[in-house]
Amino acid sequence: MKVGIITTGSEVYTGRITDKFGPVIREKINEIGSEVIKQILVSDNVTMIEEAINELLANGAEMIIVTGGMSVDPDDVTPAGIRECGANIISYGAPVLPGAMFLIAYKNEVPILGLPGCVMYNKRTVFDLILPRIVAGEKIKREDITKLGHGGLCLNCEVCNFPSCSFGKW
Repeated sequence: MKVGIITTGSEVYTGRITDKFGPVIREKINEIGSEVIKQILVSDNVTMIEEAINELLANGAEMIIVTGGMSVDPDDVTPAGIRECGANIISYGAPVLPGAMFLIAYKNEVPILGLPGCVMYNKRTVFDLILPRIVAGEKIKREDITKLGHGGLCLNCEVCNFPSCSFGKW
């Protein structure tokens, strides 16, 4: 799939801190045989997020990943930006740790994933459970997210055997 990344956050946008999310996402996208076509940095601004989503769609993105701004802090406006672009939000929240603040939406059949900060730090998260299904052409429904609650706790095993483990299995 052709994947677009939007990295939100005024600190990254202004260059005060280095984007650490992009490299992690790029590695996971490459591992699964897909390609990042563009990454856009935006501030914590609903309109900028909306415009970046529409730009990636116009550039042929078949999946859009939005990082940052997914918690419940007042300046975390990523979900609002996704909603403003006209996307249909399927779920904001997942019964999975790490990854409880995950969002999935669709605009014109293109999946838009709002990734929680844990994806940057944890080896395996909800993103690893959902990404292969989307790349395989599956349209994720709310029921699919709900089912992740069974087996939804990563045990952070000393030697990770993912996907040959109970994480995310129902």
